[in-house]
Amino acid sequence: MTLTVSTVQFQHRASDKAYNLRRIADFTGEARRAGSQLVVFPEMCITGYWHVPELDEAGLAALAEPLAGPSIGAVAELARRHDIAIGAGFLERGDDGALYNAYAVCLPDGALHCHRKLHAFEHKLISSGDRYTVFDTPWGIRAGILICWDNNLIENARATALLGAELLIAPHQTGGCNSVSPHGMKPIPLKTWARRHDDPAAIEAAIRGPNGREWLMRWLPSRAHDNGLFLVFSNGIGPDEDEVRTGNAMILDPYGRIIAETWAAADAIVTADLDLGLLDRCTGQRWIRGRRPELYGVLTERREGMLGAREARFSERATR
Repeated sequence: MTLTVSTVQFQHRASDKAYNLRRIADFTGEARRAGSQLVVFPEMCITGYWHVPELDEAGLAALAEPLAGPSIGAVAELARRHDIAIGAGFLERGDDGALYNAYAVCLPDGALHCHRKLHAFEHKLISSGDRYTVFDTPWGIRAGILICWDNNLIENARATALLGAELLIAPHQTGGCNSVSPHGMKPIPLKTWARRHDDPAAIEAAIRGPNGREWLMRWLPSRAHDNGLFLVFSNGIGPDEDEVRTGNAMILDPYGRIIAETWAAADAIVTADLDLGLLDRCTGQRWIRGRRPELYGVLTERREGMLGAREARFSERATR
C-alpha cells in the first residue's frame, strides 16, 4: 500500500493571513493534482513567525485565533473541497485564554487534530503545550505532529513513536539562525538572498551547506530511522525578519533515507509515494520492540545544573 504526500516551503508575510491562506490554497491545489492525500505546510505559516517576538500583548491578541476561528475554518474547507488532508501552523487562542504556537491537521471528512508546540520560546506570553499529538488516519496508519524545536529533543520523537505514530509531520521555521555553539548554525547573510537571481550558486551553496541542509542531515534522518517512521519536513524559505529560512522541504522514509527534497531558493513543493510496507520490519521498529523500559528511569530525571523549563525556553533563540 502507498500513501502520496506533499510538503511545502514558502515565504509567508508577517501578519498577512489573507496572503498566506492564498498560498496554502494554491499549493493545496497543486498537491491534489499530483495525487497527494496529505499536504504539509510550515510552522505558523498562516500568521507569520519571527516578527511575533516583537509584538506586544495587543498585537498577539489581534493575531491569535481559536481553533474554530476563520483561518483554520478556511483550511478545513480546502481539505473538504479538494479531498485532501492539510496541515498548517497558526497562533492559537486556547479555550483557557492562553496563547499557543499550534499546528492543525484538517482531514477531508471534517476531523481536526491540533498540536501545541511543547517547547515554545517565541514570546513570554506564548505557552508551551503539555501533551503529544498522535491520531488515526484514513490511510490505515497513525500520524503524529511535532513542531520545530520539539523535533530537536530526541525524547519527543520516541514518545510520539511509542504512542503509535508511523508518520511524523514536522513543520519548522529554521535554518540560517545564530547559534552560540562553535559548530552550530550561523546566519545566512540577507544580501546573499537578495542576490539569489544574480548569483544563484551562492544561495544554493548556503541552502545546501552547513547552515541549511548539512545541519538538518546531522539529526533529522535519525528521527525517522531510530523510530521507524516516515517523516514529512516542511519549512519556511527566505528572509524572516533578521533570519533567512533555508527551506529544504523533504520527505524521509523509515530508514532515514530522503525520498524527495528541494533546495530551491523559492516557494516550492515536493511530492512522494510512501511505501507503507516498509514499516513493519524496518530497523527502527525492530529496535523499539527490543527496548527495556525498566532501564530508562534516568530519562525522567533533571540533571544538576541544567536550566529550568522556563529559562530554557526563553534562552533557545541564543542557543539553537
